[in-house]
Amino acid sequence: MVFQNLKALKAQKAITFPPSDWLIVHQQMVNAFADATLDHQWIHTDPQRAKNESPFGGTVAHGFMSLSLLTRLMESMVTIKSSKMGMNYGLNKVRFPSPVRVGSRLRLHATPIDFEEFPNNGLKITFHCIVEIENQEKPACVAEWITLVFE
Repeated sequence: MVFQNLKALKAQKAITFPPSDWLIVHQQMVNAFADATLDHQWIHTDPQRAKNESPFGGTVAHGFMSLSLLTRLMESMVTIKSSKMGMNYGLNKVRFPSPVRVGSRLRLHATPIDFEEFPNNGLKITFHCIVEIENQEKPACVAEWITLVFE
């Protein structure tokens, strides 16, 4: 969806945006996330051991990796033409109902549920987010995500 400005976005409160593009989770992404966070637990980074010992039958992405993909997935859903800058503000609730196996495809479903004016031509937006795993009943992540956007 494309919005000319924040006012136009605010008019869409409580409407679910069309889903994001699909994103494939590759082992290289998981390894890079492990390097960045220093979390090299074998269920994420050792495909052979995970295949033999994990209840998931292979490596899985970090839960926090699924969460960190919100920004990338949202970028494929929404453009605000007047936006000069956006940033994360925080989270109210986060759950990881299902592990994300390497090779899975993810997409985001997001609904803006609250808007609050913010200094310097900003808007604080709270989204209800569900990160879907293709062909699975339970999502990878469910979160209330708060972002700041500035014009």
